[in-house]
Amino acid sequence: MIFSDNLRTAREKFGYTQAELASLVGVSQPTYAQWETGAKAPTVLTAVKLARKLQTTCEALVLGDKAVTDDA
Repeated sequence: MIFSDNLRTAREKFGYTQAELASLVGVSQPTYAQWETGAKAPTVLTAVKLARKLQTTCEALVLGDKAVTDDA
């Protein structure tokens, strides 16, 4: 999976609409929609906000199932 797919999956898991999640991180729904279509990507700071709202990590949003926890 790629970031846009992981983002959509995480958003749907929490039952947010695009507009609701966009509002929670301080962007417009059209801007958010571009992230889910892969047309654009959020800034790093906004990605952190997204991860927090979706109770995940930026790494999980970017890598999805390929994310590996480093226990070292």
